[in-house]
Amino acid sequence: MKNPRFHASRLAVACALAAAVPALAIQPFVVKDIRVEGVQRTEAGTVFSYLPVKVGERIDDDKAAQSVKALYATGFYSDVRLEADGDVLVVFVQERPAIAAIEIEGAKEFTKDNLKDGLKQAGISESKIYDKSLLDRAEKELKRQYTSRGFYSSTVKITVTPLERNRVSLRFDIEEGEITRIADINIIGAKDFSEGQLLRQMQLTTPGWLTWITKDDQYSKQKLTADLETLRSFYLNRGYLEFNIDSTQVSITPDREKIFISIAVTEGPVYRLGELKFGGDLIVPERELRELTSLRAGDTFSRERIIESVKRITDRLGNDGYSFANVNPVPDLDREKRVASFTFFVDPGRRVYVRRVNVVGNSRTQDAVVRRELRQLESSWYSLEKIARSKERLQRLGYFSEVNIETPPVAGTADQVDVVVTVTEKNTGSLNFGVGYSQADKLTVSASVSQANIFGSGNQLAFQVNNGSINRVYSLSFVDPYWTIDGIAAGIDVFRRDVDTSSLVVSSYQTTSTGAGVSFAVPVTEYDTVRLGLTAEATKLKLDELTAPPRYIDFVNTFGERTNTVRANIGYARDTRDSLTYPTRGWLTDLALEVGVPPGDLKYYRASIQQQFLWTPDRLGWLTLLVNGEFGYADGYGGKALAFFKNFYAGGVGSVRGFESASLGPRDLNGDVLGGNRRAVANLEFLFPMPGIKDKGVRLSAFVDAGSVWGAGEKVSFSDLRASTGVAVSWDSPVGPLKFSFAAPFKKQDGDKQERFQFQLGRIF
Repeated sequence: MKNPRFHASRLAVACALAAAVPALAIQPFVVKDIRVEGVQRTEAGTVFSYLPVKVGERIDDDKAAQSVKALYATGFYSDVRLEADGDVLVVFVQERPAIAAIEIEGAKEFTKDNLKDGLKQAGISESKIYDKSLLDRAEKELKRQYTSRGFYSSTVKITVTPLERNRVSLRFDIEEGEITRIADINIIGAKDFSEGQLLRQMQLTTPGWLTWITKDDQYSKQKLTADLETLRSFYLNRGYLEFNIDSTQVSITPDREKIFISIAVTEGPVYRLGELKFGGDLIVPERELRELTSLRAGDTFSRERIIESVKRITDRLGNDGYSFANVNPVPDLDREKRVASFTFFVDPGRRVYVRRVNVVGNSRTQDAVVRRELRQLESSWYSLEKIARSKERLQRLGYFSEVNIETPPVAGTADQVDVVVTVTEKNTGSLNFGVGYSQADKLTVSASVSQANIFGSGNQLAFQVNNGSINRVYSLSFVDPYWTIDGIAAGIDVFRRDVDTSSLVVSSYQTTSTGAGVSFAVPVTEYDTVRLGLTAEATKLKLDELTAPPRYIDFVNTFGERTNTVRANIGYARDTRDSLTYPTRGWLTDLALEVGVPPGDLKYYRASIQQQFLWTPDRLGWLTLLVNGEFGYADGYGGKALAFFKNFYAGGVGSVRGFESASLGPRDLNGDVLGGNRRAVANLEFLFPMPGIKDKGVRLSAFVDAGSVWGAGEKVSFSDLRASTGVAVSWDSPVGPLKFSFAAPFKKQDGDKQERFQFQLGRIF
């Protein structure tokens, strides 16, 4: 291999010759043939394809200069020379070596594949032409990747080894060194807030007991920039309108193991809001605009509230079709009185309507199934609210793993957009046979065939078989969610259910129920639904006369072992939750009433109410607060007693964790749980993603549960409530929901059966 300096000199001379055409001094002649000398890896055809001179053409000094330039420009050759051998043009080339292999040694923080991807971005990869000038870029790229992880003392040594056939091997020896950590963050100039209070607003921090996971003690320019903006927002949202970050200094110790950060700030005075005005084209009444701002004169200035007000006004205009509206809050500062007045200038722009709605990605689901959920229609005014609601309704179907709605403007117009609904379908049918286990139902063998979107029509069909020690269910159900064009849903189901409570702590009995029913769901508003249903059911009851409680025996003496029940169901629900599978915000109010009506043998009613609230803070999008409350009441009527198997129970997964399933409430003399006609349950839960797992179907939570059951004649008292606290993991796995919980009861009574670790695996019907 020739000396690189010799290559450089030859290249410089050749470029000079190419630029100075007369110096080439090639006698013009007609090229009868072209011969290529010096190629080893590349083909002579490569030279021919880039050479601007062809056989039969005349070559002169200009053509020779162009030829040299063209071949150098390919980057394949380090030396190019043209000579004439009679009427034959001889092209002498010296190829640049190719990279045959890249070896990386010493890398632990990154995988070799990740580092090779970074080298590729710098122009270094196997089979590429070796260019020494690119090695500096490659070294900087590797250093950049390591410094992004806090390895400021890392070093990279590059070894180039020549190989046969004009190739080279590159070896990168990396010494990662120790991670450089932040030793101190100092905020200078803060007077109204302590340094500790300000540091708690920042993501970057000094080493702590959790920083080995969060890595927030490793300096990052991007993180520091975000933290500075967080500090700015902290002050601006508290009235410090003239707050300023004067300087930021980042220094590293000579051993490159510690970083010190100093931030100098000027707080300035606190401003209050003055007069609020509205200007521009006020197509929405000023009174309504003021209500949208929720700002009042005399309030402490808050940039966050100003931005929220602008968004509310913009969204309000967007709901009327003004999708390109602009709202500009212009301040008027009285520095002497420290008052900031604002004028909101409103420019609604042109009103926009939807030209066409296109659905993309639904290869199985019929277009009509998607379109009937859309609230934004063609040829109507564009509405942000309707777009958002359309996306929400599609997500709630459960047919799609992802829903995206875009509104590109129509080319050549200023007042039209198209709505493009892109869906990613997921499997909605299943054929399963499996084994599940719960501490309530023990071993459960289940088989099911179900299709939530049969033939892409949106109809639901399911046949299920479950064989557990407590519940054995065989059911066939069909639901048409759009039985009418107005969205009235209709369903029919046939079932057999066997219940054996001998393995529970409740007084034991066995029932076999067979029945069929119809149900309807009538949408009243966008979020409100009324449910109606009628079911006929025949039940056979079996007791152990030696151990059965007296009230069980009294029931058999009154009604017999066989009873026929006709139950009517009516319910109302208002559901504003954003998802049925992974809700993060919204309300659920559910009222339900079940009544045993003639000609059935049982005359009873069971009423229940559930109120659920979910909230996810905008600043903590990963954290969801869930508050749930339930209350139930049941009794007989017409002189008939309430059937004991219609009682309420509580305890275990789904109510009050930490206590055995169905173990709370009144007990008989043997200590068996009788259940009751009143039930109250409350849950407070914080839901967040499982660290290190990207699947959103896996959730970790911390909870507090409380609840109890009261029998007929007992006084409802809060002192009877049991309560527990703990952590739980839930996963919507392919075989069904899986729930683990570890709870510690902190409010209990003597005789309560505790069960700290509880789990449920498999779908129990």
